[in-house]
Amino acid sequence: MAMRLVTAIAGGRARRNLWCALLLLAGVAMRSGPAAAQNIDEAYSATVKVDATADSAAAAREMARIDGQRRALTTVIERLSGSSETTNPPKLDDKTITDMVASFEVANEHMSTVRYVADYTFHFRPSKVRRLVRVAETAPTESAGKSPAEGGKPSVESGNRSVVVLPVYRDGSNLVLWDDPNAWRAAWSERPTGSGSGRLVLPLGDAGDLAAIDAEKAESGESEALTAIAQRNRGSEVVVALATTRRQGATLAGLDVNVKRYRSGRLVDTQGTSLEANSGENDTDLLSRAAASVAAAIESGAKRNAGADQPTSLAVTVPINSLGEWVQVRDRLASVSAIRKIDLLSLSRQEAKIEVKYVGSQDQLKSSLAEVSLDLGGGDPVWRIQPSGATSAR
Repeated sequence: MAMRLVTAIAGGRARRNLWCALLLLAGVAMRSGPAAAQNIDEAYSATVKVDATADSAAAAREMARIDGQRRALTTVIERLSGSSETTNPPKLDDKTITDMVASFEVANEHMSTVRYVADYTFHFRPSKVRRLVRVAETAPTESAGKSPAEGGKPSVESGNRSVVVLPVYRDGSNLVLWDDPNAWRAAWSERPTGSGSGRLVLPLGDAGDLAAIDAEKAESGESEALTAIAQRNRGSEVVVALATTRRQGATLAGLDVNVKRYRSGRLVDTQGTSLEANSGENDTDLLSRAAASVAAAIESGAKRNAGADQPTSLAVTVPINSLGEWVQVRDRLASVSAIRKIDLLSLSRQEAKIEVKYVGSQDQLKSSLAEVSLDLGGGDPVWRIQPSGATSAR
């Protein structure tokens, strides 16, 4: 009897040792996966502690991973932007964030039947994070809704806003934007982050982008769709870069690229260029060369346009009933491409007094405001901006 008890205890220890060994091997295998196989850029990596409770250990582990990757992404964005007070990134669904993760590692893992605790290190795909940071950098901040005395920023700048690029690819009868494969969009995604007044933004292609516009609408220049994708990505303009392949059999012999630039959903410029494949140049290299050439032309044109636009100032009163109402109006104003700067002069419970710097005529400003459901009324010396359909007793 004693011998059987000793044997049972020894067997239990052996099983626990085997289980520990398997966990150790799993941890080693996880760390030696894709993350170890590639040269990881630590700037795009972050470690977070996770702790979740659910009906089962498996469900808790999944909850912990999803929460961890979202917090890790926020940490990476704050680091890249150089501020711990960075505006939260655009709302992304869990699948979109998961697609941004190149690999992850797990350490200090503990679990019960309902709880999971661990340290996760997430390694994000640099190209996807760079695009997201460019979007986040142009998002309006909540502190802009406060007066300077309350610690808020006194102005909202929009003169250095981005140009949203939509790489539409026509290969034979196939026309794609978000759908894979899109080798033209892939070439754009590998470009380094731009800078300056012509900074280019390639949308992530998440559910919101897909709902805003598709390849056919981009090619035809549908105004509402272009305006929606510009506002979603905080862009002052949208460029539709349509690349059409020229093939000799299965070989890509060249590209015809038609570039159309839109502002407030209206076509303002059209350019075209053709590129021939160099001897020995593969499809990927040709597309990358074309993307670099077109991007340089877009940025150069954007800078020229920025220099040509001379802003006009307009003192405006915004009737409000609450601080929240002012924040809503302010965010709409920040999305208007014609507006270059908004200075908050004073703020009370009844009204906000601002100075708006814009380009174009007052009629153009009024039309642009109408696109975001704002009305410009009154006249010198008292101009008024308020939501469309609102009435004011003032």
